[in-house]
Amino acid sequence: MLNIKKVVTVAACTVLAAGFVIGQDAKKAEARKAHGVLHPEMTVASDAGSYDAPMGTLGESGKEWTDTTINAGVDKKPLPGKTVKVAGEIIDLSCYLQLGKHGEKHKACGTKCLQTGQPIGLLAKDGSVYMLMAEEHDPRRDGQTEGFRKAAVEHFAHIMEVTGTETSVHGYRAIYVQGYVNK
Repeated sequence: MLNIKKVVTVAACTVLAAGFVIGQDAKKAEARKAHGVLHPEMTVASDAGSYDAPMGTLGESGKEWTDTTINAGVDKKPLPGKTVKVAGEIIDLSCYLQLGKHGEKHKACGTKCLQTGQPIGLLAKDGSVYMLMAEEHDPRRDGQTEGFRKAAVEHFAHIMEVTGTETSVHGYRAIYVQGYVNK
């Protein structure tokens, strides 16, 4: 009889523990869904800005598309775009889309990724993700906008206000940022 009580007790504890773990996983999934941000527990440093008070700005206001982009377009017509200002965390898209990593804990890795050419991203408060690129087509193509990548690397894992031209194709969203052509 005593062994049966132990077995029942162990089984009950196991079921309760499993329920607790499942409940915690469900809470994490709910938090992710509510925020839209993968791994919301990976936060920026307290001195790296907030969505309500970004650390700084990237980009300049200007025409939706510069002349060099218009001239490079098919029949001189780039895809439609609109000027936006979006507050978000500077991320490396590679690690975020593959592993959900971002924030201060990911700063060393993400900085290396951006320095070696991985795509730059912006993670908005609602979980929206944008690819960030220098807007000016020919200078970008000819390597004359490396100042933008440098600024993104310097502000990796910071929340910044980014101004640029937003465009979207089949669900892929991008903001093209002006103001980083070498002078």
